[in-house]
Amino acid sequence: MTSRLSPRRAWPRALALLVLGLALLWPWIAHAQQQSDAFSRALGRGPLYAAGAALVGGFLVSLTPCVYPMIAITVSVFGARETKSRTQGLALSSCFVLGIVAMFVPLGVVAGLTGSVFGSALSHSWVNIAIGVVFLALAASMFGAFEMVLPQSLMQRLSSVGGIGYGGAFLLGLVSGIVAAPCTGPVLTGILVWIGQTQSALLGAAAMLAFSVGLGIPFWIVGTFAVSLPKSGKWMLWIKSFFGVVMVIAALYFLKLAFPVLIEYASASWTFRGIALALVVVGLLLGAVHLDWSDGGFGIKARKGIGIALMTVGGFAAVASLEAPRDSEAAVSDGDGPLMTFVYSEPEATARAKAEKRPLLVDFTAEWCIACGKLDRNTFSDPRVRKKAGHFVALKVDVSVNEDLSDEEQEKQEEAFDAIQAKYGVVGLPTVILYDSTGKERHRVTDFIGPEDFLKLLDDVN
Repeated sequence: MTSRLSPRRAWPRALALLVLGLALLWPWIAHAQQQSDAFSRALGRGPLYAAGAALVGGFLVSLTPCVYPMIAITVSVFGARETKSRTQGLALSSCFVLGIVAMFVPLGVVAGLTGSVFGSALSHSWVNIAIGVVFLALAASMFGAFEMVLPQSLMQRLSSVGGIGYGGAFLLGLVSGIVAAPCTGPVLTGILVWIGQTQSALLGAAAMLAFSVGLGIPFWIVGTFAVSLPKSGKWMLWIKSFFGVVMVIAALYFLKLAFPVLIEYASASWTFRGIALALVVVGLLLGAVHLDWSDGGFGIKARKGIGIALMTVGGFAAVASLEAPRDSEAAVSDGDGPLMTFVYSEPEATARAKAEKRPLLVDFTAEWCIACGKLDRNTFSDPRVRKKAGHFVALKVDVSVNEDLSDEEQEKQEEAFDAIQAKYGVVGLPTVILYDSTGKERHRVTDFIGPEDFLKLLDDVN
């Protein structure tokens, strides 16, 4: 019979495991700033939507082969199935879910606090290529090419943490997040990406709280109501295949930052998006998700492979379409007055604004900044914004490092970027600053803002 540590003796070990989990996931947090897979984009719509998407993502992860088969066993370990009242089962199950929360919420806080630290490093092509390769490897794991498992010695230590009772349930929940790590990667990475963009520890904690609750829902239901879950089956592999496709799309996104040719033909037209959607549907019907490599011979394997390829191409094309520039010139006639046009020389822009007594708009951006790209696509390209800001001197400061330069020249360029950001008090991207015609700062925007709200800010600047 396996011996288990008492909750009191297990606390130091659980704390050490939590620190280990933070250390193992630190590279993901470090590189989350640039990630922009479909899940990340969904999260970018707003805090409430983010919480809902994180909740659903956590729940889907709980249905994967890494988590689902251990639900009933885990609930039995901390004693929820043997309780004499539903209230006690609810309390034990809630303690278990709180343990999961304690594992993941600190990651959200760290990602929020460090979201802007690694942005400049992610402007280098080799970083994007390396991350893309990692995502392709993780996708291969989701498709069954190899298994991602923790070392056996660590698994044995994890199995000794927790036990019957409230403290044991909490500790078991704490380490369950590490055990489920092979299947949490796709969704967890997307959430950390969004957190890195918000640069908010509070929103990071909230999103990870929602993810943890979603992951713990089946445990809570089984432990509280003593229900029997549907049997494990191929449907769990479907979920893994779905996540595998998502990760390939994420890999392509990173690679397109290093190889822009991948999105050269992307268009924001509905025809292009319709074709992308059709490819996704055809890929699904061929068997990208519901077929397994072991279902049959060469024909089945070919169908699944082609299905994955079509679904990936369609999904990536849809994502690229969201970033494709829109033609806003057609919506503004020549008689509507001057339109906002960016200049890229800071001395020239400031001198012109001062000499002509015009208001100044300064936009700090970078290739790796997702929210900056969203501002360009949705706000600065809006015909009403371009018309309203036509009398502004508009300056765009791109702090992306030019990799075609030598190391010495890149270092000088980074120093120049640091200096201009210090001059304007910029601590993170995006940052948009509006000055009136007297040179007084009137508004500072440090997150994505839609056309309607930005128009209100423009109205307030003379």
